[in-house]
Amino acid sequence: MTSGLISQPGRAPLSWPLQPAVAATVTAVCAAPAHTIARHLFHARTGPNTGTPPNVNPHLDELQPYPFEKLRKLFDGLTPPAELAPIRLSIGEPQHATPAFIRDALVDNLGGLANYPTTQGSDALRQSIASWLERRFGLPKVSAATQVLPVNGSREALFAFAQCVIDGARPDALVLCPNPFYQIYEGAAYLAGAKPYFVNNLPGNNFASDFAAVPDEVWQRVQLVFVCSPGNPTGKLLSLPEWQALFELSDRHGFIIAADECYSEIYFDDTNLPIGGLEAAHRLGRSDFRNVVMFSSLSKRSNVPGMRSGFVAGDAEVLKRFLLYRTYHGCAMSPAVQAASAAAWNDEAHVIENRRLYREKFARITPMLAEHLQVSLPDASFYLWARVDHLGLSDTEFARRLQAEYNVTVLPGSFLAREAHGVNPGAGFVRIALVADLAECVEAARRIATFAQQLSNNS
Repeated sequence: MTSGLISQPGRAPLSWPLQPAVAATVTAVCAAPAHTIARHLFHARTGPNTGTPPNVNPHLDELQPYPFEKLRKLFDGLTPPAELAPIRLSIGEPQHATPAFIRDALVDNLGGLANYPTTQGSDALRQSIASWLERRFGLPKVSAATQVLPVNGSREALFAFAQCVIDGARPDALVLCPNPFYQIYEGAAYLAGAKPYFVNNLPGNNFASDFAAVPDEVWQRVQLVFVCSPGNPTGKLLSLPEWQALFELSDRHGFIIAADECYSEIYFDDTNLPIGGLEAAHRLGRSDFRNVVMFSSLSKRSNVPGMRSGFVAGDAEVLKRFLLYRTYHGCAMSPAVQAASAAAWNDEAHVIENRRLYREKFARITPMLAEHLQVSLPDASFYLWARVDHLGLSDTEFARRLQAEYNVTVLPGSFLAREAHGVNPGAGFVRIALVADLAECVEAARRIATFAQQLSNNS
């Protein structure tokens, strides 16, 4: 450190402990106006031309803009026709009404705002989740005390979980992700000090993850595997043999499996329900859920995205460490939200009605679009993953022109994926979220069909 007096003609001396580099900078400009001194001081602290403080996590520079930031930039300068009402099918935000009993439970428990919540959540909430897991997936006794943790939505938990289980100090740490994917997986990997390794979900493989194609030297570096079933954006489900293959790889290489299952309750066949990670583990004789943790949410199931409520469940030893992490992370759920969440997990009638609404929309919309786009009913979820490049446009060009000419917003698939192994598996596709009401979705489908027909005629 450098201390002393640094004088400037006509001004009082400056005296404070200074780093040598800063002192030299101030001395060099001491004859300049005060604002020049301030600028040099700032650059000495942050580095010239960057404005980035030196003590910020350097992995922040690895983060890409979120898909919706890219979409806003793509639409810069557009003026859609004013006579067409805007229809937004780009974001997966449920728009069905929140059930009245959930709202009532929230209001009735506002007295809980006077109390600090515990990180582990209330016994009532954890038991409601454990009971739901037993009913929904045919599981034996799930320990509400050790195998369940409430979280503030699956997004928050997916990110935090990576920070807990990844040892970024290990050289070449990897997190394996599907591609296309939910961008939180990538950001969580980078900020935990790891790198994402992408497994492409391609139409030639029916959008499945080919785990067998991953080289053994890659698996040796993998610490965490994110799977999404039903998939976002493809709607693809993992089968029991795929789960088995993943469990065997986990046993061999020691990685943890994070199963993102927030779309599990939006499906179309009551005889073929989505298999969850814990269900697969149980059916394959892994009743301790070894190295498997599932993530679920009320946002899609119960139409409460603003409540930010979900849970993680699975391997008790892993969750014990995650609870310790969360105690310091400061992410306890509001007591009022806990009460409303318990009410939601304890009720299935509203979920059945919610599913009926989605089924009605998909039954109407899918055949309308299939006449013009390469699209079919997904296994589950509320997205259509539609191929559009056969119409002579890229996915970004299709989305931009659809917005400009018909005021319908869809999300380019390339924004949801990364180029990996020589290809961007989202390129040429658009994601269409059927979250609006039936009439609005039908109108959007008519406009998309008209646009696609126009492109076909021109080509």
